[in-house]
Amino acid sequence: MDTDGELRIDAPHRELLDQVLDKWSLGVLNELCERPSRFNELRRAIPAVTQKSLTATLRRLERNGVIEREVVSTRPVAIRYRITPLGKTLREPIDVLLAWASEHMPTIERARDAFDTREETTF
Repeated sequence: MDTDGELRIDAPHRELLDQVLDKWSLGVLNELCERPSRFNELRRAIPAVTQKSLTATLRRLERNGVIEREVVSTRPVAIRYRITPLGKTLREPIDVLLAWASEHMPTIERARDAFDTREETTF
């Protein structure tokens, strides 16, 4: 990662960041920070996610220790997902990134518009 002032993002770091900062993971983490939820509760809270994508996202987050899966003894048996203490530590850095994006979005939009205008005149 950061050695002697040099910023290096190694493969394990890149893989982890890809897995916890993708579009569905952020939505899942946001929901689970509020309260534990069952699969269908998460699907309702994130309506654009497909069942397949949500399943894959939950498995990745569980594998990384960010959420945990709990079997609830009901009839029928239910699965509840909750954020782990490790997962809770993601809240602050994600909030910092979101604040940065909000602060700089007007500048980013202007850069995008300028780029798109240049690209349109190139073709």
